[in-house]
Amino acid sequence: MLETFPLLEITNFPAIQRDQLQALQVNLGYRCNLQCQHCHVNAGPKRTEEMSFETIEQILAFIRSHQVSILDLTGGAPELNPHFRYLVSEARKLGITVIDRCNLTILLEPGHDDLADFLAQQGVEIVASLPCYLEENVDAQRGKGVFQDSIDGLLKLNSLGYGVEGSGLLLNLVFNPQGAALPPSQGPLESAYKEALLERFGIRFNQLLTITNVPIKRFGSMLLSKGQFEEYMQLLHESFSENNLDSLMCKSLLSVDWQGYLYDCDFNQMLGLPVGMGKGERMHITDMTRRGLKGEPIVVKDHCYACTAGQGSSCGGALSE
Repeated sequence: MLETFPLLEITNFPAIQRDQLQALQVNLGYRCNLQCQHCHVNAGPKRTEEMSFETIEQILAFIRSHQVSILDLTGGAPELNPHFRYLVSEARKLGITVIDRCNLTILLEPGHDDLADFLAQQGVEIVASLPCYLEENVDAQRGKGVFQDSIDGLLKLNSLGYGVEGSGLLLNLVFNPQGAALPPSQGPLESAYKEALLERFGIRFNQLLTITNVPIKRFGSMLLSKGQFEEYMQLLHESFSENNLDSLMCKSLLSVDWQGYLYDCDFNQMLGLPVGMGKGERMHITDMTRRGLKGEPIVVKDHCYACTAGQGSSCGGALSE
């Protein structure tokens, strides 16, 4: 796989600092039942990295001692971690919001037949990847048959109340562009998604989150192999919007890797850029028991332009319209 990091290291991205911590985004491992083209984690069925029970207990201890309001679980497929359900149930006992970044197809995998029921019982918010409402586009990006499995997964969630008004069970979908382009405006695209999915399948959901593809790992390698990397970086630079800087997710979020080490965001995690880089050894979540990071500088490189381009991008979708 071609690495883009050497091309991202030199940057003129503005200096930014951390604000009050609100969300802890935890990567439970890089193993996944899918192998999507746009995956910045380079996740797949052959990855073996997996968070241990000991580290999960450290995550819970951190939540208890800090004012964290959101636990955002990601992977790979986070549900493949054998301690996923324990972490979810313990976090919910603490009264915090738990988000599961679900690829939908995992709900149909053998051994996970009751996963959707568990998520509903725990009141977990689901953020599900569905990069298009057209079968050919989804299968081209994520693999043959993934679209139909995703539809089946959505129908299963709807039957439990997810995405249904008044149920309290939030179901948000994620759109990623097919190639070297920025996402279209989030509002109109959400309307198109809702109309198409309701008309064709009777599917309902709450919000559509548009996320810009970041030029690292598998997506970055694809750009290099197609000779599109420089053109894409130029697009990101030219589309920079200073108005998005205050809303960047890295200002209020900490990313935790499967070993418990801390990063400013999931993308920095994949590039091996830990919190406070240049100030000594990388910081573990157990090093944060009595001090915070508010006011500390965020590690930035040229890939950060992906989050500020156009309407902006974060794990919660567009930053502006």
